[in-house]
Amino acid sequence: MNTGYIISRLSSALLVVVGVVSIVFLLIHLVPGDPVEVMLGESAHAADREALRAALGLDLPLLQQLFNYFHGLASLDLGQSLHSQRPISNILADRLPATLELAVYALLFAVVIAIPLGIIAAVRKGSMADVGAMGFSMLGVSIPNFWMGPILILIFSLWLGVTPVSGRSGVESVILPAITLGTALAAILARMVRSSLLEVLNEDFVRTARAKGLPESKVIWRHAMRNAWLPVITLMGLQLGTLLGGAVITETVFSWPGLGSLLVESIQKRDYPVVQGCVLVISLAYVVVNTLTDLVYAAIDPRIRLGEDG
Repeated sequence: MNTGYIISRLSSALLVVVGVVSIVFLLIHLVPGDPVEVMLGESAHAADREALRAALGLDLPLLQQLFNYFHGLASLDLGQSLHSQRPISNILADRLPATLELAVYALLFAVVIAIPLGIIAAVRKGSMADVGAMGFSMLGVSIPNFWMGPILILIFSLWLGVTPVSGRSGVESVILPAITLGTALAAILARMVRSSLLEVLNEDFVRTARAKGLPESKVIWRHAMRNAWLPVITLMGLQLGTLLGGAVITETVFSWPGLGSLLVESIQKRDYPVVQGCVLVISLAYVVVNTLTDLVYAAIDPRIRLGEDG
């Protein structure tokens, strides 16, 4: 690996995180509403409001507040919640496991559904199976989470009574949120598996494997799919970061106690430090997942060199 290339990638990733955090910091302060007024109520005296604003550091210029925030990050101090006065690191630590659990189950659901569908669609190109698989793909991408979630709750929770309506109370409670969050990813992955496999099926080594009399299942899994995994693995890595960010709507619909619902609650309360902490964690997740994806990509195909552009 080229050390200069790695340093360049890490620097770019750090720049992205800093840029995202800075933009969100500025935008959240432009949102109408005063956190002090939310905390004290509209009937509070002006002197009490100003005293609390000074105690929280909200009376400082915006750029000074931003500088103080990054100064705290340099010492791994995320600050305290404006409302609960708890360390933000503790709040995030309480909520992060729930989001990770939801993301993992959603990814597993997507993989279990997408890979067989993509393979069937590629092997039986032009058949009804192919049309059905791609129809599911279009449907999965088109249905928004805020619509699918309530529909699943209505059918499986209220009508059939087989799953909890909301909350996190066991494996049963994660089924509907995982399906809601993972359906769009399953649709995207299925199309990628089909496209990547179709390109490989026409290669000479696949025809050679068939000429040797190997069963079709071995030709597909041992030869074709081994060479079709690269773009699929890349997409899975990128989409895993998307799952963490896209969980905001799903967690809100199902009252799932993760980072997404925490982010929405903090925005409503104008709890700026907690919002920043949530955005920071999600941004770091994107960076870490993309880096790991590059490493896995290189491990699968040794011909790829991370130090080479293109």
